[in-house]
Amino acid sequence: MAIAAAAAVLGAVASTLVISATGSVDLSDRAAIEKIVREYILSHPEILPEAMENLRAQELGKTVAANRAAIETPIGDAWDGAADADVTLVEFYDYACGYCRASIADIDRLLAEDKKLKIVYRDMPVLGDDSLEAARLSVAAALAGKFRAMHKPLYAAGRPSPELVDATRKRLGIDARALRAPEIDRELARNLTLQRQLDLSGTPAWVVGDKVLVGAVGYDALKAAIAEARAKAKSR
Repeated sequence: MAIAAAAAVLGAVASTLVISATGSVDLSDRAAIEKIVREYILSHPEILPEAMENLRAQELGKTVAANRAAIETPIGDAWDGAADADVTLVEFYDYACGYCRASIADIDRLLAEDKKLKIVYRDMPVLGDDSLEAARLSVAAALAGKFRAMHKPLYAAGRPSPELVDATRKRLGIDARALRAPEIDRELARNLTLQRQLDLSGTPAWVVGDKVLVGAVGYDALKAAIAEARAKAKSR
């Protein structure tokens, strides 16, 4: 994949340089074209990482567009904000992730300021068995209409453990058998498939518009991405 991406980037760079030089270069002269491209890249090596990142963002944008319904449609009541939102911000998270816990304040601030924003929560348990059990409870709670009663309190209680998950389940009145429902397996499998398709390397990860962000990027970056998605949607 990296080789193909690099080839695509070099092809794009070459095309740009050739177009700009059409007045003085014979387009059938392969050696001359390769010399121009080589000299430019050696003189400006900084363009390669930037071009690679731009290409990656474009490819991810296509993947998001192709899977938008699966990404933005919540399971049960695992969402917050405006039901009639004009922008949806999706968070992929893990209850054992401290950075996810720290991002709650950013989400709360965004929702308080933006009355046309919707947040969709997708469990992405990547930090071990305790994460997986917490995710099972999360999906079960969402299916029972109890996600909001569980989400922040579970984070606030600290890193998930079997005892904490079980105590939270009992508090919510959810039967233990509900955590093994086939629908929960399907939802978690769907989310982990999206993780691979979107190349999400960790949690939290965010999708808004056609953009994918990974990590605790903070309030300002999320707000800017939301504004960009809103502007693009209005221009279509």
